[in-house]
Amino acid sequence: SRRKVDERDPKQVGAPMPGSLVTVAVKPGQKVRKGAPLLSIEAMKMETLLSAEADGVVKAVHAKPGDVIAVKDLLVEYE
Repeated sequence: SRRKVDERDPKQVGAPMPGSLVTVAVKPGQKVRKGAPLLSIEAMKMETLLSAEADGVVKAVHAKPGDVIAVKDLLVEYE
């Protein structure tokens, strides 16, 4: 079981749906701008791209491609 996102913390990105993590486009220490791709999730043969909601620096990535994730699993944290 994975750590769950704290929905009150805007510096955490959680999984909006269950599925498989297909790609991770960021790494710790990387600066991202609002709208930049973070990762993509595949569910029921449809791929969903998660993008940065604000400018920031990636603090941690908590999953890797191929991981099976559940709703609200913590995926990325910002500093």
